[in-house]
Amino acid sequence: MKVNKMAIGQPTPDTNIEVITTSRPQSKFNCCVNRQRLHSIITGMVIFSYGGMDMAQGLGWNRYTGIADTYQFEFSWFIGVIIGAILSALAVVHVPKLYFYALAIVMQLIDAIICVSAPYNYDAMVAARYIGGIGIGLITVPFIIHNSEVAPSDDRGKWCAVEQSGLGLGIAIQVIMDSMWNPALSIENNQVHGIIGIVFAIVAIAILMLSVESPIFRLRRNDYEMALTCQWELMGKNATSEEHNEALEENKRYVSEGSHESLGHDLSASMIPFIKMFFCRCLVAFSFSMPLTKTIIASTVVWKGTMYSWPIIVWRILRWIGTLVAILVMDKLGRKLLSMVALVCMAGLMLGMASIYSNWPNTLSPYYMAQVCRISMVFQMFAGLFVACTPAYMGEAFPMRVKPFMIALIVCIEQVIHIIVIVTFEPNPYCFFQYYLSVGIILLISMLILLVMLPETRKMTLRQAGYRFRRPHDIWAH
Repeated sequence: MKVNKMAIGQPTPDTNIEVITTSRPQSKFNCCVNRQRLHSIITGMVIFSYGGMDMAQGLGWNRYTGIADTYQFEFSWFIGVIIGAILSALAVVHVPKLYFYALAIVMQLIDAIICVSAPYNYDAMVAARYIGGIGIGLITVPFIIHNSEVAPSDDRGKWCAVEQSGLGLGIAIQVIMDSMWNPALSIENNQVHGIIGIVFAIVAIAILMLSVESPIFRLRRNDYEMALTCQWELMGKNATSEEHNEALEENKRYVSEGSHESLGHDLSASMIPFIKMFFCRCLVAFSFSMPLTKTIIASTVVWKGTMYSWPIIVWRILRWIGTLVAILVMDKLGRKLLSMVALVCMAGLMLGMASIYSNWPNTLSPYYMAQVCRISMVFQMFAGLFVACTPAYMGEAFPMRVKPFMIALIVCIEQVIHIIVIVTFEPNPYCFFQYYLSVGIILLISMLILLVMLPETRKMTLRQAGYRFRRPHDIWAH
């Protein structure tokens, strides 16, 4: 057998070996642990907080601004949210989330600057409310989708809940500022409102660089290298290559399954989740409304003799505390259990207020109005527990391709409910009785429906949670 030997001194032929590495890329942010989570917290606490302040102004907390409480002023912000949600649903698949955050911040900044520069101009203030509402609408849909995609499966609830916690904080700031405002101050209420908004916008701009795009967004655009990098940036500081690869593979399966079905299939698969979210998220509109504002003010005045008293402050802070408690426990106890307990308590408390308002002389009694105050405060605590659970469900419920449109539709319905209540409610004892009785019944019926239909998706991947939502019923809360 002839053996060909390479002559001494003959150059060795080049051999190309492709090396695939999944090691963590070097980044100037490597010192920061979970920078996207830090971005989510700060974004929720500044952008959504200012949105909560605008929202509260339209729901009765516009008392010392010199601006008339017309229907247009009150519902303008909610119409803006509808417009923004529709626009974001059309663009969120094509545009990185960073641009939505930036645009929402700019809209918030414009809103705040108008409040500072033209605090007594009615037309300018209405325009500012439209602009601010559009900004919140632009960020709500991308924020829910983004956080549901980038949060770990065992912590998705609390990171999505930042949206409602931020709104709750903003509502608390506006209510406390408005209820304790001294008209003799040299600065105007709207100017302080705007200054707070400017500060929030500056903080939000400063932390934009911390945002990490979702690997799912990159995979849908066939940008595998960027998806690889984004996945690493979302992992904990001590994450291993195996954990990284496992998370990325799960995202690839989610994108693959979501991309291969027809649009008709996705729409039909969205019907049952839509019904569930209709009875879940749309109840958020009843947790803070014009009748609740009128009730806490009137009952505090009858009970304490003035609205400059502690019940209003506690009433508002308790809602925010409720969202914080929910953030701490929802991924341990389960979102369904927390939601159902909160809903049944909210329904009972609403019906309790209806029973007091069923007798007109009770509205003049310090004793009964003290009971209404206490019921209102406890109601807000349970409302905070409930509303904090809804964003994660919104991010999990729908198939990938139709998710932005379905979330936007639910958000729009929520705002329409606010508008209907604003234009139809009359502040007299009989209307209070009608409102609390009907809402209490709605909450109770919705709780029974959700008890049967709503799934428990704690510690599930987006793919697994989506399958659970498509079941017609899912009784167990586990």
